[in-house]
Amino acid sequence: MFIFGQTTPSSTLESTVDSALNIKKVTEKNVNAFEQFWKNINWDQIIAMVIGKTIYIIFLIFLFIILNRVGKKLIDRAYGNYGAKQQAFSESRLKTLHTLINNAFQYTLFFFFLYSLLTIIGVPVGSLLAGAGIAGVAIGLGAQGFMNDIITGFFIILEQQMDVGDYIRLANLSIEGTVTSIGLRTTQMKALDGTVHFIPNRNITTISNLSRSNMQVLIDVRIIPDEGYEQIITIIDQVNEELKEKYIDSIQTGPSVFGMVDLGNGNFAVRTTMYVLNGKQALIKEEFLAQYVKKLSEANFTIPNSPITLQ
Repeated sequence: MFIFGQTTPSSTLESTVDSALNIKKVTEKNVNAFEQFWKNINWDQIIAMVIGKTIYIIFLIFLFIILNRVGKKLIDRAYGNYGAKQQAFSESRLKTLHTLINNAFQYTLFFFFLYSLLTIIGVPVGSLLAGAGIAGVAIGLGAQGFMNDIITGFFIILEQQMDVGDYIRLANLSIEGTVTSIGLRTTQMKALDGTVHFIPNRNITTISNLSRSNMQVLIDVRIIPDEGYEQIITIIDQVNEELKEKYIDSIQTGPSVFGMVDLGNGNFAVRTTMYVLNGKQALIKEEFLAQYVKKLSEANFTIPNSPITLQ
């Protein structure tokens, strides 16, 4: 008896058998295709290619190991010879240059090694470089400040514009102090109040180095000329001769009496000038001025102490 909407057990069995047969045919077809693909593989050629590329890679590794060692020895030898000749270079600057050259050599060698390795493997290096060039432009625009820091730092070190321990003034930043560290990206300075400044090298435009030459010292001692100008000059000359022997290693030129100078508003002083080693100017100025005042006071000369009003 047939009922609409229902299937008989026989028809259900037939559909199940048909489905199983279809699955079997598809499976057999896939297995046959895989067997055909497997049989068509030239294993001799693949093994020969793998062995050949492996030999090339091993040879490449040994070659670049040798180049690395030879290059390092040549750089070290050149660094030693250059350091022995350039006595004006500080040890820190020489080490910085040595590290910089070593890093540049390592990066260059690694680039050529990677290029050669990818070429042996069969990677299309030309296409990769084209894509990397586009990406490099984008990255370069973002890292422009970083590259400016490195380039500026390199020339600061190479041209000996400053050294660790130098007292410098950066006019454009209104900062002055002692250099504590010089790097390719930043320079560190310590101000007189103890503040440590970390300055990106790209912001350094004008460096006033106060440690590279002798510093001028001007000492003014106020006097009353009517009390005896010639006697005052004689006492100052005597003090200069005495203290000159004490600071013979620090005073480079002078001291010499410049003469009387007008401080304004009827105030006069005797000025002494000299050149001393950098860093010694404050100590020497204080010592000379104290002795001037002491000797003049002992000789009964008046040292005016009234405020000076400039008009």
